[in-house]
This record gives sequence, structure tokens and C-alpha cells, in this order.
Amino acid sequence: MLNTGIITVSYIIATILFILALGGLSNQETARKGNWYGIIGMAIALVATILGIVERAYVELIIALLLGGTIGLIAAKRVKMTQMPELVAILHSLVGLAAVAVGFANFMDPGRLSHYVGVELTIHDIETYIGILIGAVTFSGSVIAFGKLSGRMSGNPLMLPARHWLNLVLLLVVIYYGYEFVVQSAAGSGTMPLIIMTVVSLLFGIHMVMAIGGADMPVVVSMLNSYSGWAASATGFMLGNDLLIVTGALVGSSGAILSYIMCRAMNRRFLAVIAGGFGTGGGTPAAGGGEDQGEVDPIEAEETAALLANAKEVMIIPGYGMAVAQAQHIVHEITKALRDKGVNVRFGIHPVAGRMPGHMNVLLAEAKVPYDIVFEMDEINDDFPKVDVSVIIGANDIVNPSALTDPDGPIGGMPVLECWKGKVSIVLKRSMATGYAGVQNPLFFLDNTRMLFGDASETLDKVYKAL
Repeated sequence: MLNTGIITVSYIIATILFILALGGLSNQETARKGNWYGIIGMAIALVATILGIVERAYVELIIALLLGGTIGLIAAKRVKMTQMPELVAILHSLVGLAAVAVGFANFMDPGRLSHYVGVELTIHDIETYIGILIGAVTFSGSVIAFGKLSGRMSGNPLMLPARHWLNLVLLLVVIYYGYEFVVQSAAGSGTMPLIIMTVVSLLFGIHMVMAIGGADMPVVVSMLNSYSGWAASATGFMLGNDLLIVTGALVGSSGAILSYIMCRAMNRRFLAVIAGGFGTGGGTPAAGGGEDQGEVDPIEAEETAALLANAKEVMIIPGYGMAVAQAQHIVHEITKALRDKGVNVRFGIHPVAGRMPGHMNVLLAEAKVPYDIVFEMDEINDDFPKVDVSVIIGANDIVNPSALTDPDGPIGGMPVLECWKGKVSIVLKRSMATGYAGVQNPLFFLDNTRMLFGDASETLDKVYKAL
């Protein structure tokens, strides 16, 4: 067994490494280093906890570590980049489930009443109650998010009548049974209020995410990331583990900040997202969304290649369609070929492109696209008037002009990449279907827009050969 001083120092080192990991992950160039900081920090925390905190059941612990580690390795190796958002969502659910399990185990500990008395017992019970509450909401909400992101469930928001009143009633029920739990726990019981609260919390998590439409799913992923952090922090308070408290707070606060940034990028209030109803099937149709907006102008791969080869400035705007088609590698080849010809190629990334924060950045990094030509929306939006050709690969809502022209529409007021201000926009799509927000895009019908239909990977391969 390690002494208390060594454990404390190990936890401090792990905390510093976790902070460095967050700093590293905030930038593409340092993301790999940030990952290693996190891995080393977690390894130190794990070893210090096993050797310094755990007193028995080592065999069961090793079996659990081997089992969980094996499942994690297999999942990480097999998952496709298009499945990364749902993998993140289901991993969030496991954090919530762990918080619930630890909370119940902590409550059923026979030595609880002898170790805590009076005010200390009340505080400990409140910590347990809150930990299970947040964990249950995180678990059920993440499972529903996984279902929506993976296509197993519809992306349409579930709009129950008086849903806000329902949420209020569920909240009041949770508060009431929290009081009952604290009172009964001091008398040696309290199991029933805890079970009722857990069931209500699970229902609350389901209803909360079911009410959120497809267009808000990137915010949901970051929001659930925040919830999982607070669940871990609450677990730390239950167990009296300082490292869990600090680590959970880091994850929870960073997830909350990311959610705020995402909402600002969509010109939406965080509470409006939680209230739900936005996205596929929600809101009012965009201007002209249900009307004939004219004819589109198709283009072939050879003509696309000619436009790109003769351009000086090219902007590539990736969306979820690029991930589905696994087209990031051929995009890199085209980028390399154009840059060899002296064309200035840049990438414009919208904060909510894809199904989770940073989805497009991860795809481009995997394809070894140079970091220095990948720009955020705010950095390059003013440059579109100078762009000769914009190539939109499987994106829809993030380049929709109706966000600016129709403030009352479902995506009204959302900042978008204003590619239509360039000379030519080439949109790669399988069909004329709407995007995740369920609204038609007037960009497709503009005079300076060309539509390149088909699977993005196949059509871009033809473009590359023509180049």
C-alpha cells in the first residue's frame, strides 16, 4: 500500500497532465501530444488508486480491467470515422451508468451509518442522491443520442403536449423524493425514494434528448460530455476522491463551455436547445422550402476538374456527407494535386459540421490534410468574394443562405459559410434531399452554383483522375 503522501502527489501530477491534455486537444497541431498527456495521467491515477486506495478484491478488479480494456480496444479498432459520434455518445452513457452503480453501492455500504453521523450523513446522502440523479440522466440521454446518431431512431424531435410542464413536474418529483431520501436514510432506510428518483431521472433523460431535433445533435453530444463530467465529479464527492472531483469538474466545465460555443455558432440559446423542438421536423419551413425554387445546374467531374485547375483560390467545405462517403482521403489527394499546380487550397470548417464537435477536423487530420490550410468559419468567411471555386462536400445547413435571409426559419440567424459570394460553388450531393435540419437550401438554385451528383468518393475520384 502506498502512503497518503505518494497518493496525493500522484493525483496532483495526474491533474496537471489532464489540464495539459485539455490544452493540447484545443489545437490540431498539439492534439496528439494532448492525447498522450491524458493517457499518461490516467495511467498514473489508475496505478496510484489500485496500490493506495484499493484494499481487497484485487482479482475481481484485474478481471474487470482486462475485460473493459479489451472491449475498449476492440471498439476503438473497429469503429469507423463515420461512427465516431455515436461511439462518443455511448461512452458517455457508460460514465453515467458507472455513477449510478457507484451511488447505489455507496448507499448500500453497511458501514455508512457508522462512518457518517448527523450533518455529515445528510451531506453524504445529498452527494449520493445528486450523483445518481446526474448519472441516470446522462445514461438514458446518451443512449437516446446514440440511437439518433446511429440512425436506429428518427432524428425528429418528439414534441409531447405540455412537455415543459412535464419536465417541471419531473423536477418537482425529484426534489420531493430527495427530501424523503435524506429523512429516511437517517432512520436506516431510503431505498424506495432512491429507486423512484432513479426511474424518474432515466425518464427525464429520455424525454430531454428525444425532444431535441437532428440539427442540434452536435450540441447534445457536447452537453452530454459535460453531464458525464459532473456525474464523475459527484462520484468523487461520494467516495471522497479528490482526483475524481477535479477531473470531473474539468470535463464538466470544458463540455459546458464547448456547448456554449456551439450554441453561439448556431445563434441559439443553450436553454432553447435543452427545451428541444429544433431540427428535423421542427420549426417552420425555410423561405421557399416547400416551393419550386427553379432548376439546378448539374456539372460533370471533368468540367469540375477544369474549373479547379484554372482557379487561383479554392475553398473546400466538408460536411457529414464527406464522412459518410469516406471521401477525406481522395479530398487530400485532390488538394495535393491542386497545390502542386500552384492553386491556393483552403478548408472552411463550420463549428457544427458533422455530428459532433471537431468531427471534420478529425477526418481531415486522419487523411493527413495539412493543419495550416484548415480554417474555422470566423477566420475565412470574409474571404469568399476572392474565392474562385468553392467545393461543398456533403454539407447543407452550414451553407444555407436562408439562415441569413429568413430570420423566422428553423435555422434563422445561424452563422453560415457564405460560399455564394464566391465566383462558383460546386455542391456534391447524392440527391436534392434536405439536410439534417429538414429545410431546403436556396444555394442549390443560384446562378453561380453547380451540382455534382453522386457518391462523393466516386465523383471526386473521377475529378482527381481528370486533374
